[in-house]
Amino acid sequence: MSIAVCIQKYSHVKLAGRKDQRSFFRTKTWWFGFVLICVGEGGNFVSYAFAPLAVVAPLNAVSVLASSILGFIFQREKSKLKDFAKQNVLTFLGYILTVGGTYLFVAFGPNTHEKLYAEIVVLHLVGWPVLLYLFLEIIAFCVLLYFYKQRNANYLVVILLLVALLGSVTVIAVKAVSAMLVITIEGSMQLDFPIFSVMFVCMVASVIFQGRFLSQACNLHDSSLIASVNYILSTFSAVTAGAVFYVEFRNEDVLHICLFLLGIAICFLGVFLITKTKKKTKSFEPYVTMDMTNGVPTIHNKEIQAEFSGSFSYGALVNNDGAPPADRKLEEPPVDSRSSKTSQEQLDLKKQ
Repeated sequence: MSIAVCIQKYSHVKLAGRKDQRSFFRTKTWWFGFVLICVGEGGNFVSYAFAPLAVVAPLNAVSVLASSILGFIFQREKSKLKDFAKQNVLTFLGYILTVGGTYLFVAFGPNTHEKLYAEIVVLHLVGWPVLLYLFLEIIAFCVLLYFYKQRNANYLVVILLLVALLGSVTVIAVKAVSAMLVITIEGSMQLDFPIFSVMFVCMVASVIFQGRFLSQACNLHDSSLIASVNYILSTFSAVTAGAVFYVEFRNEDVLHICLFLLGIAICFLGVFLITKTKKKTKSFEPYVTMDMTNGVPTIHNKEIQAEFSGSFSYGALVNNDGAPPADRKLEEPPVDSRSSKTSQEQLDLKKQ
């Protein structure tokens, strides 16, 4: 998945200067990335049928780590090894924490797995813990949606909580649909049960609304912050959904559960460090400044320092040659001595 996204990004960057914005559809690199995305998503879909949700969902941290490493490779920044290490020390620490946390939650995660026939899915769905969980989730979703739509609460946490609540429904439905498809392929027909249609509709609808909320979040907030917060909230909701709906921790002891939660927390910190230290691109907007008091333009170069010094401008401007700025007082034009004498003589004649 990470390789596919980087390949498609490379295709878009390479064709950014062309007038035809749809020309990337004609490139082999973009289609190669698209095929890799389909293969990766297909493998992710099938993995839900063979592994617990509590193990599959946190593995998205590996995708974040791989994307960051591939970003360094594709950027190809030429710098000394010492300077490069100083600039990215927190990112490397995030790599170590992510790898260590991944090992912990995989090694000590739940190992129980059952074949989800349609009858078993129905039994899980009608249990009172699941009904109570879904009831509380619907109430929370409605409250957050009210504040988001009616009160204009466009906070990042509010939007991503909506995404996470939808995500818990998505992973429950995806696991059920994937498991029933695998059982059908093995020879026992499961697609004619009504529960399969219900789960399939819930899966498609929740994915569509997740995409809409994520798109709105990307338009309002920083993408690196969205990546870390969305991973934390979505992983928490997926693990909770697996524990409540599929009872994945029923045969686990307290020590394994504590080490599993420790691995998840370490992964959260690692992903936060990786995305937090991501370099932000600075957009350049040239503009002309003018001294509005005297109506005289002040000559500056195009360099803008991104500093805030209490002024109302975007940044501090630097002069062309390092010379101090011109005095605001307008210099009076020189007066010719001859013209002053003649004007004085004319005044004297008029008085006589």
